[in-house]
Amino acid sequence: MARARSERGEIVLRRRHDPDEPGTAGGVLELRVNGVFVIDSFETGTEVALAQAALADAVDPRHVLVGGLGLGFTAHEVLSDHRVERVTVAEIEEPLVRWFRDGTIPHGPAYLADGRLGVTVADVQQVVTEAAPASYDLVLLDVDNGPDFLVFESNAPIYEKVFLRQVEASLRPAGTLVIWSSTESTQLARSLRAVFGNSTTQALPVTMQGRDETYWLHFATKNAPRDEESNG
Repeated sequence: MARARSERGEIVLRRRHDPDEPGTAGGVLELRVNGVFVIDSFETGTEVALAQAALADAVDPRHVLVGGLGLGFTAHEVLSDHRVERVTVAEIEEPLVRWFRDGTIPHGPAYLADGRLGVTVADVQQVVTEAAPASYDLVLLDVDNGPDFLVFESNAPIYEKVFLRQVEASLRPAGTLVIWSSTESTQLARSLRAVFGNSTTQALPVTMQGRDETYWLHFATKNAPRDEESNG
C-alpha cells in the first residue's frame, strides 16, 4: 500500500489477505520496519490491553502521552475513557503520520478527527525532555520490543535511569508510567524502583498468529509509597 525510507530504514504498509483470519474480508493492514513485523490490524489485543491496564491503574488520566503511534489502536483505546481530556502521541516516523492523515491507513482520518488527539512527529525522548514539569497524568511507552530485544539501539536510553527521571519529572503527582516489553525485565524493574521508589509488573497473555505468548507491562507511579525492598 505504501513504502517510505527514513534515517532508521524502510517502512512498509501492506494489506494481506488470509482466509484463516475471519472477519477480514477487506484484508489486514500490516506495518513492517526494515522487514520486521511491527503490528497489524487483526491482532490488536496487546495494544488495547496496554491502554486498558494503564487506565485501570490511573487515578486521574486527564492528559496522556503515548510513545509510538503504530496503527493507532492504543491511542484510540485511551480516548474511549471519558476521563481523558487530551492525548499526545509522539511518533518518530513522519511517513506513518502522513499515511494516517491522507487516508492511506483507512481508519486514520477518523481516528485523527477526535479533537482531544494531537500527534507530534518527534522522538518520544525529545517530547519528554522538552515537556514542562508535571505535564502528564499518564505516560505509555510502546516504542520497541523492550530493553532486552531492541530493534533500534537508539531506543536503549528509554529504559535507563536518566530518561526515566525525565519521565518522572514530566508526571503530575500520582501520575503513572507504563512500559510495554516483550520480556519481564529485571533490570527495567530495578531502574524504575531506583527512580520512582516503586515498580510492579503485569503479565499480558496473548495469542499472536496462532501462538500463545506472554508480554509484560512495567508500572511505576510518582509519589506512591516506596517499595520496602530496594533493588537499586
